[in-house]
Amino acid sequence: MKLGFAVKVLGGGGLPTHDARRWQSGPHLRWSIEALHGVFDYLERAGIGMYRMTASLAPYATHPDHPQFHAQVAECADDLGELGARAKAGGLRLSTHPGQYIVLNSEDEAIRESAVRDLELQGELFEAMGIGPEGIVVVHVGGAAGGHAAAMARFERGLERLSERARARLAIENDDRTFSLCHVLELHRRTGLKVVWDILHHHCNDPDGIADRDALTFALATWPAGVRPKIHYSTPKTAIEERRKKVGRRVERSWVLPQLRAHADMIDPIAFEHFIRETAAGARSRRHARSQGQGSGAAPPARAARGSRPGHWIGSGRDRNGRGDSCVPGRQLRRVRTRAGGLGGSPPHGDFTSSGQSP
Repeated sequence: MKLGFAVKVLGGGGLPTHDARRWQSGPHLRWSIEALHGVFDYLERAGIGMYRMTASLAPYATHPDHPQFHAQVAECADDLGELGARAKAGGLRLSTHPGQYIVLNSEDEAIRESAVRDLELQGELFEAMGIGPEGIVVVHVGGAAGGHAAAMARFERGLERLSERARARLAIENDDRTFSLCHVLELHRRTGLKVVWDILHHHCNDPDGIADRDALTFALATWPAGVRPKIHYSTPKTAIEERRKKVGRRVERSWVLPQLRAHADMIDPIAFEHFIRETAAGARSRRHARSQGQGSGAAPPARAARGSRPGHWIGSGRDRNGRGDSCVPGRQLRRVRTRAGGLGGSPPHGDFTSSGQSP
């Protein structure tokens, strides 16, 4: 098992992670690579085996109005190869997670085209670095305009526009508002994409009440044999914040509670230990039993559908709160289990990227 964190380096006094200058200052991938060598130095000293790089390593490389930045990957091919070789030699697993504006299922054609360009760039970067299949690009499904069914269909159409190189890197993550674990498991069934389970998002958006151990088991089962699974673990913010508002000559102060979905910079070590000892260990035991043909636990649920073909999931149509579009499995559960791609061949451990950092 490898532990890592996402982008921001709090240790070592704080470190730059990429060239964040505006286009007028002539930013370039070569300076991002130099910054990453500094980050890798820190990771080696700290014994950290996984790191999520920023998706903005090559500034403006896909911007349609700035063609002068489009050849950065080719211009830095040797430097990228050296960086990737260093990561491989040090056993460092790398990934990226493009931001909220990378939306493959947008109803806006320009936004879809932009998403395709950015995801192609991620694939090009990983290939230039010589990173193996454990180097992934994590994305969310996107918006739900028109309902979940229409939105998921748009995601599939967006996926079809990607090259095999870019598509092979993709993994989909459950989000904290719209697309729950069941939705991304259904997209896995339809597209073959791996699922990265985010525990905090699951706690914010779990209309079907799936226990953490089951959720982890279902997500790990989507990974192919020989590729170590990856999940996201984080702790919500709990510290209240002071809000100041000027009213005339006075400054009024009030305290604001944090939102549950807001990520803390640090993780709760006690909660994480419990997760490792109870949730993850239980999921591992269940996967081992399934791989030995002993069976245990429920099969992965899938999104509700009207009607079915043999071997497909049927949902109840209602979640535990009475809302529609539930992912709860229906009566064909036993029949489908053997066709949902069990856990045999899954690696014995998973990797954890934290949105926070362990103190």
